[in-house]
Amino acid sequence: MTNHNRLQWRCRRGMLELDTLLQEFLETQYDILANNQKDIFENLLTYPDQLLFEYLMGKIKPLDKEVAHVVERIRYPVNT
Repeated sequence: MTNHNRLQWRCRRGMLELDTLLQEFLETQYDILANNQKDIFENLLTYPDQLLFEYLMGKIKPLDKEVAHVVERIRYPVNT
């Protein structure tokens, strides 16, 4: 299984809002991330759904600035 396929599978969370945001981000933005940001995105996929939901809905902000930056990129994608 390729890395992209594995990530696509990991973006399926069973919560429509998360599924939509994560899968769209993977398809449109992931490839333009810097390598360290790709690592952060992949690490975000290990977070519990509720925490990830709160981050991506803007209810709470990650304390780690690099994680917060990737969360913002997911919430507000860069136009390509």
